[in-house]
Amino acid sequence: MKDANCIFCKIADGEIPSIKLYEDKNFVVIFDISPAAQGHAIIISKTHAKDLFELPNEYAANIMVVAKKVGSALMEALNCDGMNILQNNGEAAGQTVFHLHVHLIPRYADDAVNIKWNIGTADQEFLNDLSKKVEEKIAKHS
Repeated sequence: MKDANCIFCKIADGEIPSIKLYEDKNFVVIFDISPAAQGHAIIISKTHAKDLFELPNEYAANIMVVAKKVGSALMEALNCDGMNILQNNGEAAGQTVFHLHVHLIPRYADDAVNIKWNIGTADQEFLNDLSKKVEEKIAKHS
């Protein structure tokens, strides 16, 4: 499935030029044109799904294999200290292009990349109640 108005569908189809690091039948990996760090790449699904929750299961099962393969190669080529593997779902979570993609962001001990949050305190009663609700939803969708 493709979306004729989607920039990532056009990139995946080769209609928009990009520097490809990897490609298989389900994914293409390109360098991000607005990188958080040098070598920042994105894995783009070749099927249009706005986010992880619309992605077909077989794609979801394989996207981390691609992240591991390409991320490992990037880390070795860049000799970086770490790698963020990041995927956003929805505008509130930072998603700006509504086509499933995963970021591979090389990290260095002294870099200025800021992917952090304030550590909170867990409310055990809330979490116990939430776990029951989640279990029910999972059972319903299985």
